[in-house]
Amino acid sequence: MALEIDEDNLKHGLLGLIMALVEIIRDALKHQARKRMLGETLTSEEMEKLGNALMELDIAIENIKEEQGITESVKGVRDGLDEVVDSVVDRLLNPERWAEDAEENV
Repeated sequence: MALEIDEDNLKHGLLGLIMALVEIIRDALKHQARKRMLGETLTSEEMEKLGNALMELDIAIENIKEEQGITESVKGVRDGLDEVVDSVVDRLLNPERWAEDAEENV
């Protein structure tokens, strides 16, 4: 059986994955920025520069997604990754339930 690959779907899927990873990195940067602001380790000038840089990054990400028509692809990847993370966190917080579920499936 031959594998048929649609070039447009491949492009959207790959770009969607890349942009989802860029968004995750952006989210981590925002989290670190908040920690630094709350920890008062930044001057007001540094906070303003950081805020402006993050806003510019948000705009650039949204523009790329719109220009490439991958907004829904990125959302799909992010939703899938969120489900995986939720599952892993749940396993860490509720190991007994996961052990019981594993025993039932054997």
